[in-house]
Amino acid sequence: MTNPTAAELIARSNRLGSDPRVTNYAGGNTSAKGTETDPVTGEPVELMWVKGSGGDLGTLTEPGLAVLRLDRMRALTNVYPGVEREDEMVAAFDYTLHGKGGAAPSIDTAMHGLVDAAHVDHLHPDSGIAIATAKDGEKLTKKAFGNKVVWVDWRRPGFQLGLDIAAIKEKNPKAIGCILGGHGITAWGETSDEAEKNSLWIIKTAEDYIAAKGKKAPFGRAVTKNAALPQDERRTKAAALAATIRGIASHDRPMVGHFTDSDEVLEFLASANAPKLAKLGTSCPDHFLRTKVKPLLLDVPANASVEKSIERLKELHDEYRKDYTAYYNKHATDDSPEIRGADPLIVLIPGVGMFSYGANKQTARVASEFYVNAINVMRGAEALSTYAPISDAEKFRIEYWALEEAKLQRMPKPKSHATRIALVTGAASGIGKAIATRLAADGACVIIADLDLEKAQAAAAEIGNSDVAIGLKVNVTDAAAIERMVQDALLAFGGIDIVVNNAGVSLSKPLLETTEQDWDFQHDIMAKGSFLVSKATAPVLIEQAMGGDVIYISSKNSVFAGPNNIAYSATKADQAHQVRLLAVELGEHGVKVNGINPDGVVRGSGIFAAGWGANRAKTYGVEEEDLGKFYAQRTILKREVLPENVANAVSVLTGPDLSHTTGLHIPVDAGVAAAFLR
Repeated sequence: MTNPTAAELIARSNRLGSDPRVTNYAGGNTSAKGTETDPVTGEPVELMWVKGSGGDLGTLTEPGLAVLRLDRMRALTNVYPGVEREDEMVAAFDYTLHGKGGAAPSIDTAMHGLVDAAHVDHLHPDSGIAIATAKDGEKLTKKAFGNKVVWVDWRRPGFQLGLDIAAIKEKNPKAIGCILGGHGITAWGETSDEAEKNSLWIIKTAEDYIAAKGKKAPFGRAVTKNAALPQDERRTKAAALAATIRGIASHDRPMVGHFTDSDEVLEFLASANAPKLAKLGTSCPDHFLRTKVKPLLLDVPANASVEKSIERLKELHDEYRKDYTAYYNKHATDDSPEIRGADPLIVLIPGVGMFSYGANKQTARVASEFYVNAINVMRGAEALSTYAPISDAEKFRIEYWALEEAKLQRMPKPKSHATRIALVTGAASGIGKAIATRLAADGACVIIADLDLEKAQAAAAEIGNSDVAIGLKVNVTDAAAIERMVQDALLAFGGIDIVVNNAGVSLSKPLLETTEQDWDFQHDIMAKGSFLVSKATAPVLIEQAMGGDVIYISSKNSVFAGPNNIAYSATKADQAHQVRLLAVELGEHGVKVNGINPDGVVRGSGIFAAGWGANRAKTYGVEEEDLGKFYAQRTILKREVLPENVANAVSVLTGPDLSHTTGLHIPVDAGVAAAFLR
């Protein structure tokens, strides 16, 4: 049963964490002190519940809390070896834990335990950080808050900062909190409600002060040549640049992307001071750990051609890498972790918007949210004073902190398809849905493309939220519709790595009953459709320079001459040879092209449900419900082929173990001797 104090803390944390004005995703921490009965002694013991390392306030639950014995935690002051060795105190927190389970204590634990208040909130509100990063932040703190809020000079989070805040609270009994230079705010109270009230008062007072006292144009004049393009135009241009930018962000390691053209971003990029402010970088540690110390800002007019923009982006990428490497070399010491990559995580395109990148879609999206936070911070600081983030040296100390490196090393090993983005056509049901489901389970982001938008979106929702899967409408016989789908996919995830040509249809008729319309219908969807999808996505795969996979779901009928099947089998043979042709053509770009030849997949198949099954059952003289068993009995293994069996083959072909395989057709037919490849 949850302790009432802990339950109250969780409720307060969830309220604070669900408001973006209060703190960013996974940012800040909260705590509460109370008593429980020690199960060993039977005596009351004073405890502290505090949000653990890596948690998120908005979604915090009891397992996300670290529970410490307060007497032992405060006794650590007796063994504190000084600021030069304060990192050792994080490991010491483990010896103060109460009970078992719970989260690992974070670096901010001392801030909560050493401050003499029952409830403490440490938050990262934009308005608070704006004052914290203003050049004269200490004076502004006094003007905005009087003696209720005290300024604390920048110090890296840790045990010493906890001691500093504890001392300030003791010296300022009327204070309800403090502004942490370059960082955020901390507030306290004797009750949970009081702490929350004080936190919100600091945030609101800072907002009101900025609104009342700040300049009306903190970013300077609007630059006409960088004004936002019309929505359709900027999204078209963003999609045209997406593959290039993802390749830039993924030079050292593959990344997933996110695009935003929010008003805050477009306003900032159209301002005269954007280049200067972007170069200064972010300040709050939570911000730059997600966004890198500074973004890459394209410096050509908004209406510049795509070709000119791409050319300049590549030049700026070279400059960015040199600059970041110099930053690393300047500040690294003998015991610093190795450089983690010199590519930008935020790329700003005036008139168009912002691309952000991460190891998965959620991380990329959150990085975007953090840079919007940083824009708001810069706006507030510039409105009141001059934006003055912490120094590059201090940023480096946090970015390459041994404790931060240890946190990264504790992260679980990535799944086989992590950072990969898969586009699957005909994916709302049957084989396509099974493929998308499997690739998502392997760690990929997936685009469910289907003629039926509602079914595509429903299938995507079954697989996961929009950070994992999205549903898009496409008619694979329509080149313009395919281009729109590819554009939407690029804006959703930043790129494409895997293309699965699965969309299909079939009519089972003998030669003399097959009409010209029957022939065109099947060839348009499968042969022409696969060609059009491959043609539309190949430029993305090539421009990213990250390799990739194109998979054709062909059929054992591409090599097996079954009865009453002229149009279907001929178009499958067309697809099968497209595999060979494209394997040769795209190989120089590191793109593998392979095919899968299933036997008839009855269960879950949209094709079979639409009449193909009834026709094939009639051809073979069996009941339709027995068709799967019939197919199984004619195979060597006597096994029915299911959608999941095809999905397994796609997973293997696109995974890390077959990195040197292209131009291959894999039979997934339980063994049909007549369809053996020769």
